[in-house]
Amino acid sequence: MSDFLNQLSYWHWWVFAVVLVILEIFSPAAFFIWLGVASGVTGLLLLIAPEISWPIQFILFSALSILAVWLGRRWFKINTSETDQPFLNESNAELVGRICEVEQAIINGEGRVIVGDSTWKARGSDAAVGDKVKVISVNAAVLTVQNIKP
Repeated sequence: MSDFLNQLSYWHWWVFAVVLVILEIFSPAAFFIWLGVASGVTGLLLLIAPEISWPIQFILFSALSILAVWLGRRWFKINTSETDQPFLNESNAELVGRICEVEQAIINGEGRVIVGDSTWKARGSDAAVGDKVKVISVNAAVLTVQNIKP
């Protein structure tokens, strides 16, 4: 193993960088990309100064990884983008505030309401069929509704 470590070359680091970037494609968060950047920079430094020993290479890689992850997290925090679909991954949350019609009377706090082309279980104060209610919260597949006063 020490023979391999003594023969580490810049292209080893670059291959490792490519592997990390490919791994990033299959991961759910932006993390491996920063390690790939650190590996690529370590390879570049080794290309410039080939006499760097393998322990120093690993220290460089570690330090550059920490720096790259920190800078990446900072960049993402500063560069948040506004979207025209803020509830894209929370589709139920966009139901809050909608006005819907009671399909099955809400009796003793439970009934069904029509939302768009589907019906949902609803909880709230009693309401008759046809009454208009406003969605005030969503818990899984149950809407909490509030009567709209005429």
